[in-house]
Amino acid sequence: MSRIIKLSLLSVLFLVASCSKSDNTNIEPTISDDINYFIWKGLNAYYFWQKDVPNLADNRFSTYDELYTHFRSFSSNEDSFYSLIYQEGVSDRFSWIVDDYVALENSFQGINLSTGMEFGLKRYNNSDTNVFGYVRYVVPNTSAANNSVTRGMIFNSVNGTQITDSNYKNLLFSDNISLNIGLADYNNGNPTSNGTSISLTKEQVSENPVSISKVLNEGNKKIGYLLYNQFASSYDAHLNAAFNTFKSEGITELIVDLRYNGGGSVKSATYLGSLITGQFNNEVYSKQVWNQKVLAANDPDRFLNYFTNEIKNTDSNGNITIQEPLNSLNLSSVYFIVSGSSASASELVINSLRSYIDVNIVGTTTVGKQVGSITIYDSEDGSKNGDNLNSNHKYAMQPIVLEISNKDNQNEPGGFIPGVTVPGIQLSENYGNLGVLGERSDPLLDRTISLITTGKKNTLKNDVQEFTEIYNSKLATPTSNNMYVDFIK
Repeated sequence: MSRIIKLSLLSVLFLVASCSKSDNTNIEPTISDDINYFIWKGLNAYYFWQKDVPNLADNRFSTYDELYTHFRSFSSNEDSFYSLIYQEGVSDRFSWIVDDYVALENSFQGINLSTGMEFGLKRYNNSDTNVFGYVRYVVPNTSAANNSVTRGMIFNSVNGTQITDSNYKNLLFSDNISLNIGLADYNNGNPTSNGTSISLTKEQVSENPVSISKVLNEGNKKIGYLLYNQFASSYDAHLNAAFNTFKSEGITELIVDLRYNGGGSVKSATYLGSLITGQFNNEVYSKQVWNQKVLAANDPDRFLNYFTNEIKNTDSNGNITIQEPLNSLNLSSVYFIVSGSSASASELVINSLRSYIDVNIVGTTTVGKQVGSITIYDSEDGSKNGDNLNSNHKYAMQPIVLEISNKDNQNEPGGFIPGVTVPGIQLSENYGNLGVLGERSDPLLDRTISLITTGKKNTLKNDVQEFTEIYNSKLATPTSNNMYVDFIK
């Protein structure tokens, strides 16, 4: 299991000895100065690339005045944060900061402001600028569900304006809670409007990531199918319940559909791997590498995650919120459906299990996010319950603090490629005919079932589309493609 990471007192003295809280300063700090100091001290302590960023060196600032003055040259706290990121977009593609940690915490548990329509965005085949959306799935009991939005719908305008690569964020992800989507016919990747529109309203949506769980009978095979859309710890009991059904039904094969799963909790990812197996209890599931400060302050065993035979979750105060045995299947093989939206904790499960059992994947290359983060708050130790939590703002950071690998020290920063990095089949979704999730009309599920029943891995050349998504609705949530570990005082 993922272990709680603690630093010794000495390792969280964020400024050098010549710069202490008791120093007299000539600058009266503003709230913005406090936030900048919080950013610096947190990254100085935990950031994975701390030693590679000169402005994060322990001796970079000798006084608070010097630190405040340096960061006042930036126009915002966000700019201060990103000025400290190592090779942003290259080495570090995933660190971020938020100004509302409540929204971030909600997003970790699948609660987001949404119409309930989860979608991807792609460029037209014949245009470098025009963009269309396709509906991946619809969350039940939401505006989208109530207005008959369904998987496979194509839309190319919002509020009467054609979607482009320069306006899609403003049209779809602004603070406006109402939007009108204009539907279109696919037309071989160059959608044409069909005159139909649907009005939708954004609201706080709580999505159960255990979206579909069913047993498929195919010949002499009894196959479990799970569509799992986020590693959200508040739904770990739902995940365990789904596996209880698989176990009671006596399935012999399992398909886990992670094509829309951008990641989440490492602990939940460990539970999923333990549910699929069960025969490796207490063996190493994955390994974490942190920066030298954190590694030096902790027992090396704290950076090992282990297969387990029970769910045991606690709240921020250490109180047990759920404890129950896992309904493990003891399988020796598993099949995953993946896509260019499968990231972080999804990739962790694939990576960890391939050291122990036969793993096959069907889909397209995954994101390649082998790094993880923690949430850092503006308190003395960086935790939500830490002393002197700053009540003057709600900024929190989600910086990359660790790299994770399987027991054989493997990971895939370039993503998992079906049939290349692990056995499987490369196959894109057909945006003109997505089919029904959980049914054989879904081409990816159909091909995975065929792989199980026939063993054939042949792939037609046109099965892999050449164009890629430019964005999707989950990337706009506070958690995005995140993989995180527990951090409490």
